[in-house]
Amino acid sequence: MENGKIVMKINYKLLKISGDASFRIFYRIIRYNKSSILVFAKKEQFKNLIVYSVVNKILNSHNILSPKLLKNYYKDNMIEISDLGDKSFYDYIKNKKDKSKDYKKLIELIIKLQKIKLKNKYYFSGKKIKFTKYSLSNLHKESDLFFDWHLKYCTRNLRIGKIKKIFKKELNNIYKKLYFKNNCFTHRDFHASNVMITQKRLSLIDSQDAIIGNPLYDVASLIDDVRIKMPNNLQDNLFKHYVKKSKFKVKDQSYLKNDFDILSVQRNLKILGIFVRLHKRDKKPNYLKYLPRTWSLLEKRMRNPIFSKLNILFKEYLPLKKLKKVKI
Repeated sequence: MENGKIVMKINYKLLKISGDASFRIFYRIIRYNKSSILVFAKKEQFKNLIVYSVVNKILNSHNILSPKLLKNYYKDNMIEISDLGDKSFYDYIKNKKDKSKDYKKLIELIIKLQKIKLKNKYYFSGKKIKFTKYSLSNLHKESDLFFDWHLKYCTRNLRIGKIKKIFKKELNNIYKKLYFKNNCFTHRDFHASNVMITQKRLSLIDSQDAIIGNPLYDVASLIDDVRIKMPNNLQDNLFKHYVKKSKFKVKDQSYLKNDFDILSVQRNLKILGIFVRLHKRDKKPNYLKYLPRTWSLLEKRMRNPIFSKLNILFKEYLPLKKLKKVKI
């Protein structure tokens, strides 16, 4: 008691925790032996705070554990969400010898995501949220990052504008060969580091980029994860497990594989650009260590005959051996 008034002292700790590739900053708040996460968005507040909150609410309503909104400080560019812990699936799996059983659970989680039927519109704090479809322009906007960042900083004396135009024409032909419609909930960054293990349950984070997309996109994101070197037989078995557990028929299998390979190539071109951008623009050089793995996955998927002309273009204009050896 001070000056006749009762004073309540609230003991808490505020700890900055490791972030991701976004413009967000995360803090763990510990009060009375309970913790929550404070998310501060320096840029893109609508996507990183409002859309993130809406997607998490949708996931939780479908029994997919995700952070729950505790307090909305959107006017101050912050939200407070529930703490799902600090053990990711990546931490759990990276040193485990037999990964098959655990990874199959993630495939089944993707299938569960794909059963979500999104409404036309959602509202949050007076803001309207509408989930768009993964269009042809989306695919190009992402793979353009390879030319705009990776080539810009990794090559010399090249007419990047001309090369980009030539490659985009062929990439456009390839993207038009995607067979399955954009009609599935797509996390858009589904990999081992964005799945947490919370009280023995799988939980999902970093969902602010969710979109309505091709059913193979998240599958390719998981199986061709650049952060973990997965044996070829495990990759093949996980793909087969998806085909078996999903709603698709046997006649669809060749189309499934083509779509998987196309989206893996598109995603890895994007990743090559993003990781160089993170290094050059955002001063996050740690992502460069994943470039060799990204190149190896790109080469592997481009063995599909559907990429025959693209392979010719790489040999003529951008020999992979030279690109892979460039020091950034």
